[in-house]
Amino acid sequence: MLRPRKKYTVRDLQLLKGKRCLTHIHVKSPEEATAAEQAGVDLMSCSFDSPAAQQRFPSLVEAAPNSFLSGATPHGMATPEEAIRVGFKALEMGASSVYCSASPFIIEAMARERIPVVGHLGMIPRHVTWTGYRAIGKSAEEAQGLYQSMKELESAGAYAAELECVPHNFASWLSSRTTLILMSLGSGGGCDTQFLFSDDILGDYDERLPRHAKAYRNFLAENRRLQQERIAAFGEYVSDVKEGRFPERSHLVEMDDQLLAEVTQSIERNKS
Repeated sequence: MLRPRKKYTVRDLQLLKGKRCLTHIHVKSPEEATAAEQAGVDLMSCSFDSPAAQQRFPSLVEAAPNSFLSGATPHGMATPEEAIRVGFKALEMGASSVYCSASPFIIEAMARERIPVVGHLGMIPRHVTWTGYRAIGKSAEEAQGLYQSMKELESAGAYAAELECVPHNFASWLSSRTTLILMSLGSGGGCDTQFLFSDDILGDYDERLPRHAKAYRNFLAENRRLQQERIAAFGEYVSDVKEGRFPERSHLVEMDDQLLAEVTQSIERNKS
């Protein structure tokens, strides 16, 4: 079984910077977390942005006890105090670090409390009203702004940043100019981690696969097949019950005929 000899720490990741590109998957279930650990995936992240996700989080930690797991905190945390509270809650529940797409102002407050924080650079889904869904950093102005944003995150105390949809050659250059662990999502292989969502890897949705992603399986088709199998199995059960084919004798527990007669006769006599 392939897996790290021990659970990574943030310090381990910092020491590995520039030495090799780590594998990184966003998982959404205990089954996926277990599979990722057994497959030898280096790092994992998952949602920690809703009550349901927070309730599910300990099961993911338990499913992959030897893995570094980062919890994605809610978007739109209004105050540093709220961010600190959520960050500590994630750590107390077993997170190795937390992801936060908020401004350096919020991230700095968390980092001051020694909460390991992953920021976000490049194409940020929550900010697409300003940019659209596209690569960020293809112009000189955007590239310079991206560099400045990276340095602001670094100064705020983040230890890492997700780098989404940035030109791969510029992303490689950025990675060599920062102490941040840069996590490439669609930004090439020159960063510190290569990040994909489990849904992309498994082909588990009915949409066009993003340009930066690669599907290794077709879980959508498999899940559709399984759904049809569910319908067929339930239908066969309904037919068997209606036609008297279920239950069969092999499914039943039976009382001895003589004992049954004695017991029922006794009950009848004593009814009154």
